[in-house]
Amino acid sequence: MTQGAEWQGRVGQSWAEEWRRTDRSFTQLTERLLQEQRGQQFSDVVDIGCGAGEISLAIARNHPNARVTGIDISQDLISAARQRGEHMANAEFLLADAAVWRPDSSRRPQFMVSRHGVMFFDEPVEAFANLKAAAAPDAKLAFSCFQKAADNVWATELRGALQSDAPASGDTGPGPFAFGDRARVEMVLSQAGWQDIAIEGFDYAMIFGTGDDAIEQALGYFTRIGPVARLLSELTDDAERQQVNSKLQALCEQHWIDGIVAMPAAAWIVTARA
Repeated sequence: MTQGAEWQGRVGQSWAEEWRRTDRSFTQLTERLLQEQRGQQFSDVVDIGCGAGEISLAIARNHPNARVTGIDISQDLISAARQRGEHMANAEFLLADAAVWRPDSSRRPQFMVSRHGVMFFDEPVEAFANLKAAAAPDAKLAFSCFQKAADNVWATELRGALQSDAPASGDTGPGPFAFGDRARVEMVLSQAGWQDIAIEGFDYAMIFGTGDDAIEQALGYFTRIGPVARLLSELTDDAERQQVNSKLQALCEQHWIDGIVAMPAAAWIVTARA
């Protein structure tokens, strides 16, 4: 289970250093999520759990007259986002917890968005209620989240390759699969006061490596980010670490096709109105 303290420490640092890999892995998901802001008119946008800023910066480019604010609890990720957006005058990045964050009194965001950043709330109903209170009347909320771990091939195959019987991270608490149950997502948003809730399944390919060194790139991804990185960080025996790396190598080779290492992923695209 990934906790907030980890995003403020090791996990956040790893994601900040590897933002190019993570942005690439979410390429298809990013494009789908950005469809939710096209054709919309708004002057104030908040990106919840903005990470290294890809969604924030894309919206800032598409809406040059809008003020776009990305918020995240990781100082490392905020620093990466600020560096990427240093020439984008209408984008800013704040170190803040979306569960309790409030804009200044002159602001009422009209669009709130998140790419896989909302599954880590300790108290999701309270967090979404806080976001609704901060939003403008009739503001739009749009976010993505993973479906259940069992429906994500990349997760099940990683667990299988590592022969892990442990519950998938976040199945019962904050973590990547905390919003895997569609009914739970709807219940959380409804209890928080959001209306016109719509939830759509979206299947996409998570890309872990491309080009001549695609397998090496994928190995670098897994050993730096996610559950395998956590496992490796906890292993002290060199033989065990080598065994894990060998299994990962075989898994990457299995999913290497035409110079790309990719695995199927399943997400929800969720929209609602304040």
